[in-house]
Amino acid sequence: MKKYIIYIATLAIGLLFGWLLFGGSDKTEAIHNHDKAEEITQLWTCSMHPQIMQPEPGDCPICGMDLIPAASSAEGLSADQFKLSENAMALANIQTSIVGEHISDVETGFVLSGKITENEDETATMPAHFNGRVEKLYVNSLGERVKKGQAIAQIYSPELIAAQQELITAYKLKTSQPKLYTAVKNKFKNWMIHGAQLDEVEQTGQVKNSFTIYSHVSGVVTEIAINVGSHIMDGKPIFKVANLNTVWANFDVYENQISQFKKGQDIEVTTNAYANKVFKGNVDFIDPILDTQTRTVKLRVVLNNENDLFKPGMFVEGKIKGIVSSSKEEVVTIPASAVLWTGKRSVVYVKMNPKEAIFEMHEITLGNQTGTNYQVLEGLNNGDEIVTNGTFTVDAAAQLQGKKSMMNKKGGKTMTGHEEHLGMEMSSSVDEKTINKNERIKVSKEFQNQLKVVFNDYINLKDALAKDDTNMLKTQSQLLLKNLTKVDMKLLKSKNEHEHFMPLRKEIKATTNLILNTTDIKMQRTYFKHLSSNMANLLEVFGINEKVYHQFCPMADNNKGAYWLSKEEKVVNPYFGGAMLTCGEVKQIIK
Repeated sequence: MKKYIIYIATLAIGLLFGWLLFGGSDKTEAIHNHDKAEEITQLWTCSMHPQIMQPEPGDCPICGMDLIPAASSAEGLSADQFKLSENAMALANIQTSIVGEHISDVETGFVLSGKITENEDETATMPAHFNGRVEKLYVNSLGERVKKGQAIAQIYSPELIAAQQELITAYKLKTSQPKLYTAVKNKFKNWMIHGAQLDEVEQTGQVKNSFTIYSHVSGVVTEIAINVGSHIMDGKPIFKVANLNTVWANFDVYENQISQFKKGQDIEVTTNAYANKVFKGNVDFIDPILDTQTRTVKLRVVLNNENDLFKPGMFVEGKIKGIVSSSKEEVVTIPASAVLWTGKRSVVYVKMNPKEAIFEMHEITLGNQTGTNYQVLEGLNNGDEIVTNGTFTVDAAAQLQGKKSMMNKKGGKTMTGHEEHLGMEMSSSVDEKTINKNERIKVSKEFQNQLKVVFNDYINLKDALAKDDTNMLKTQSQLLLKNLTKVDMKLLKSKNEHEHFMPLRKEIKATTNLILNTTDIKMQRTYFKHLSSNMANLLEVFGINEKVYHQFCPMADNNKGAYWLSKEEKVVNPYFGGAMLTCGEVKQIIK
C-alpha cells in the first residue's frame, strides 16, 4: 500500500514540475512574443511634426529632430478619432479651450460683415428718345461723372432727317399755318431735341445728318449700354448713373439672429481703407425676405459719402453695441484661431477625452464675427473642448493617420507633399501629379493676372538665387513687394476669398522682407523655402491660368528637402547656385 502511495506522490510531483517547466515556458514565450509584437508594431514620430510615422527610430525627414515613440492607438477609439503623444502636444504648443467659458461682454458689440453698394434710391437711367446709330460717344468709362446738360453722344437717325424736312417746310409756312409749325416743333421737343440745333436748321434750311444729345441726369456712371456704331432704340437705356453722395452698407444677418436687430439701431461702421476712422449710422432697412441659399437677410445702413470716402464694392464691418441673447447659454462662440476654412467648409478639432489627447474633426456652420470670436450656428455645444492653438498641426496628424481632416472630409490616406522623400510610393506620371492640394476658389481673371505679376517676380527671384546674384535678388525682392501691394483686394467679391488671401499675402510679404533685409545668401535660401511654400498655396487656391511646376530637391536645407516653383519642367535648383543646378524633380503640376 505504501508502495502505491509513493508512486502516486511521485507521479503528482512529476506532473507539477512538468507543468511548471512547460507551462511556464509557454507563458514566458507568450509574454516574449507579446513584447516582440509590441516592438514590431511600435512607430516613431516627430514631436514637432506628428504627421511623420516611421517604423524605426531616427531623424525627422522634415526638421531633423530625433524621432520619439508614437503613442499606441487606444482601445475604444472610433474610426474618425486619433491620438497624439504628450510630447507632440507640448512641443507643438497645441492648446485647447472649453467652448462657452469666455462669453463676450455686451459692450464689445456685435460685429457684422458687409459691403458698400450704390444707393439705389439715388440712381437714374439716361434713355434714348428716338431710334438711331451712335457716331460719336462722349461718355466712355465707368466711374466718370456726368452733369445734367452735358453732351453725351452724336446720333445719326433717318427718322430725324425726314422730320427736319417737315420742319423746314413748316417754318416757311409759320405765318399762315402756325399750328402746323407748333406740331412739328413739339415732335422734336418729345425727342428731347431743341435749342440751337433746331434754330440752325430753321435759319439755314439745311438738314443736319446727325444730332448731339444731352444728358438730363447727373451722377457717376455705373453702367454703359452702348458704344460707337451700336444702335439705340426709343426707351432703351444709354447709361445709368448713381449719386454717390450717399451709399448703402449692406450687412448679412443670419436667420437665428434676426430678432436681435431693429430699424433705427445705432451702428458704427469701419473699413480697412481708413483704419482710424469710425463712421456712425442707423439701421435703415431689414430685408423681409430671407436668402434661402445663405440663410441670411440684408441689413442696410445709409452712409453719408459727400467726401467720396466709400467706394462701391468696399468691405466694411458694422458694430452694434448692447445686443445680447436672452440666454447666454444659447450663444456658442469660439476664437477665430480654432477654425480652419476650405472653400465653403469650416472645421474645428474637438478633444473627445478630457484626460487624453484624442481628437476628432467636426464641421461647423459659422455665424457673424464678434471681435476675435465667431458665433457657431451648428456643430458645437457649450462645454465642448476644442483646439485653439496648433490647429494646423493637429490637422496634419489627422491627414497622415487617414482620419477625416480639413482637405479630406471622408478620411483615408492623403498626400501631404512629403510622401516622396519619406519613401512612400507615388506614381511619377505627369497626369497623376497634376493635382491641387488646396481647394480652388474661383476669382476674376483680372485678379489672377495681378497674381501672375507677383509670381513672375518670384520666378526672377528664384533665378537670382540659382545664379548666386545677390544684387538681382535684392532688386527682385523689392519688385515683388511693390507688386504685391498693387494687388487689388476689391476684386475679391466674397468674405471667403478675402479670408483666404489675406493670411497668404501677409506671409509672402514677411518672408520676402526677410530675404531683402539680409545679405547672407544661405539665410536667404532658407527664407526662400518658406516663400515658396506660401506662393504654392496662393497659386493652388486662386490660380493664375498658367501651368506651374512644383519641384523638390531632397538634399536642400541640410538634407531636409525643399520645394520651389518653376515655369518650366526643366530643373534649375535655386538652393545650391551653380554647384547643383540640376538636382531635383517635378513633384506636382499646379494648373
